[in-house]
Amino acid sequence: MRLPTASLAALLLAGPAHGADNPAASARFERFSYSGQTQERARPRPGEFVNPVLAGYYPDPSIVRAGDDYYMVASSFTNFPGLPVMHSKDLVTWTQVGNALDRPGQIDFTGVRGSQGIFAPDISYHDGRYYIITTCASCPGGVGNFIVTATNPAGPWSKPVTVQGLNGIDPSIFRDGGKMYVVHNDAPEGTPRYDGHRAIWITELDPASLQRIGKPKVLVDGGVDPKKNPIWIEAPHIFRKDGWYYLICAEGGTADNHSEVVFRSKDVMGPYVPGPVNPILTQRDLDPQRANPVTTAGHAKFVQTQNGEWWAAFLATRPYPGNFYNIGRDTFLLPVTWKDGWPMILEQGKPVPYTHAKPNLPAQPAPAVPMNGDFAYVDEFDGPLSPGWMGLRTPRASVYDLKGGALVLHAGQPLGDLAGVPGFIGRRQQHHDATVSTVVDYAPQHDGDRAGLLAMQNDGAWMFLGLARVNGKRVVALYKSEGGRETLLGTAPAPDGRVELAMEMRGGQSAYRYRNGKDQGGQLKTLKTGVDVTFLSTQKAKGFVGVVVGPFVQANITR
Repeated sequence: MRLPTASLAALLLAGPAHGADNPAASARFERFSYSGQTQERARPRPGEFVNPVLAGYYPDPSIVRAGDDYYMVASSFTNFPGLPVMHSKDLVTWTQVGNALDRPGQIDFTGVRGSQGIFAPDISYHDGRYYIITTCASCPGGVGNFIVTATNPAGPWSKPVTVQGLNGIDPSIFRDGGKMYVVHNDAPEGTPRYDGHRAIWITELDPASLQRIGKPKVLVDGGVDPKKNPIWIEAPHIFRKDGWYYLICAEGGTADNHSEVVFRSKDVMGPYVPGPVNPILTQRDLDPQRANPVTTAGHAKFVQTQNGEWWAAFLATRPYPGNFYNIGRDTFLLPVTWKDGWPMILEQGKPVPYTHAKPNLPAQPAPAVPMNGDFAYVDEFDGPLSPGWMGLRTPRASVYDLKGGALVLHAGQPLGDLAGVPGFIGRRQQHHDATVSTVVDYAPQHDGDRAGLLAMQNDGAWMFLGLARVNGKRVVALYKSEGGRETLLGTAPAPDGRVELAMEMRGGQSAYRYRNGKDQGGQLKTLKTGVDVTFLSTQKAKGFVGVVVGPFVQANITR
């Protein structure tokens, strides 16, 4: 199966590659293969879909309907292109149609760490135009909270417009008649009473300038029950139904105590009263030893279908044994039920299901590359890369070229150099049980030069398998970096010419194999098995991202 060939101009920039006169500065990759299986082996019956609907690193989902089309965005932190835009007709069959941040002139991630950058976007639609508001955490130039717009969700999207004076994170837009509001998380009025004490604020925006007008106001201080010192009220969204303004928020932090809560008011400016049953979604009360758990559920947004049904997209995780997850936070989907004027996603004590009846929407054909369940794909590098490919931070020179059915990747800055961009482009690891392979042709010139497959959680947490020069010899090498400390785990004499590489991830364990790239039917040789990769999990590597895996090249480009 070939990847869709939607255009991706973001990483094909004008100008010479780094070290263009150095033969070690570029590596040639043929074919990228991925196959993954879900640990829980969810098997839907006819009329059911599989959760998560976006597997792997797609956290903080926001969803909107425009007619009979649905669009969803997710956090992308310092990966570039960023702000992935997904499209669906049935809420369960999704395809990435673009990235809202796909040009270096839009955003600058120089010096920004892997779990900073783009936080919790919100997508909305009004009068033929789409809006995404989000936060660029720790970005240079005081970008802060900004808005981009487009008439076509596939792009192009505008340059960011910073909303001046809007602090905090997790902004979302709400329209009420001719008025436009932004609701967001920020510090409370006065001095915070405890660690994690936050508030939900609302401010009116001018629809033309996209700047604040009027006086900001606190809608929720602390959370549902201030006496209990609730932490991290965040991810607010307002919508209107039957004369009420509903405010849904995440509460409890992004770990196992994560949840979704609801308030309502007769006035958009409040006061907002908590619902009689909160939270309306959580998994924190379930047995942590249960089989195939879903955890950290929360950060939801609702959407109403053209048939009147209500559904919620939200984030959650699927840890492997030990409560570790390397693939980041997934996007799940569940229906919203209403009782006595209050919504409920999932009653407390019930586990998030891996299968559920589909929405009452027209069935859609399977996409070229599924986003959930068991799937496999191959990219032959014989056309423009699909928008699912991404690098790290914002490139200022050519990162790759596509030539003769191959990806020619150019070396960049060393991993860990936050001021630059590494020679890396990859795709999300979407299953804990996954196999990734490619064929590389590379001639390292100096010790330290290398090219192959990189599985990266952040600049200091990664696994590398590929061709390298070690002690003056060209070898197949396996490196790991844990906590920023690089270790050579093993080497083997490299076959002449092209070499096929394969990484096998099985939860917290991994194996690394290779063979002569000309010998497609030959046996893969094992370089190393049983390698512990729990250090790539969120619990150990920290942050908010998942593993991204793909071609990588690093060379001494100053010689």
